[in-house]
Amino acid sequence: MTTSSQTPIVHGIFDKATWTITYIVHQGIGTACAIIDSVLDYDPKSGRTTTTTAEKVVEYVKKHQLKVEWILETHAHADHVSAAPYLKQQLGGKIAIGDHITQVQRVFKGIFNLEAEFKQDGSQFDRLLANEEELKVGEITGKVLFVPGHTPACVAYQFGDAVFVGDTMFMPDVGTARCDFPGGDARTLYASTRKILSLPAQTRLFMCHDYPPTDREIAFETTVAEQRAKNIHVHDGITEAQFVEMRTKRDATLEMPVLILPAVQINIRAGELPPKETNGISYLKIPLNAL
Repeated sequence: MTTSSQTPIVHGIFDKATWTITYIVHQGIGTACAIIDSVLDYDPKSGRTTTTTAEKVVEYVKKHQLKVEWILETHAHADHVSAAPYLKQQLGGKIAIGDHITQVQRVFKGIFNLEAEFKQDGSQFDRLLANEEELKVGEITGKVLFVPGHTPACVAYQFGDAVFVGDTMFMPDVGTARCDFPGGDARTLYASTRKILSLPAQTRLFMCHDYPPTDREIAFETTVAEQRAKNIHVHDGITEAQFVEMRTKRDATLEMPVLILPAVQINIRAGELPPKETNGISYLKIPLNAL
């Protein structure tokens, strides 16, 4: 049995270590699917990677006999490492990200002083996606929405009545994402949130993360109507100036994410580890006093 292409099935897999939700979008058993914002487990103390969380994705896809067509990233995440290459190896599919990733690659190639051979053209990904570009997942037609601000390359993905917003916003009681990473901009993020919130009221919105207050359970699905009414940072009536003032003051108090240094170095490579050195080991860099 399959569902309508306008109301696809959305299965979320929550990773508590990074507060990230990976999504699998499909129409039912035996149909095509897309995987959005996968997680490779990374231990910052040992530098070891494991695939425990990614295996949950593999298990779900195989159990439902799904055919992976796309492995999508909303942006080059700073808080978790992508499992895209592992999932492609296990399940197939094309790894894709928004075409403005090249801006992020240029900035961070400089910050990390990456090897000369590192390309800044996005060629590490199977596909770079433009704003408003359509994506086919079986009978589902998806669309790419360019929503910068958190980073200059953020996109959201719309499949029927479901939109995967990445880090543009969180659940209503959490608000919106920070804008103080290289290339981030609060005014731009405000415009991106209004773009999403101009969609039909009952559009389902799926968050990439949840950082809940202590008095509620993890949640990652809401609607445009609920966000417009209740989002503590961008509900209806909040002006651009008010948002920019709030976001700027708040960002100045935030610590860097625990995994930003390893995550960005790996994620701008489409989830691949840096090239192995002469001893057969890959290394990550820690730029001192640079961020």
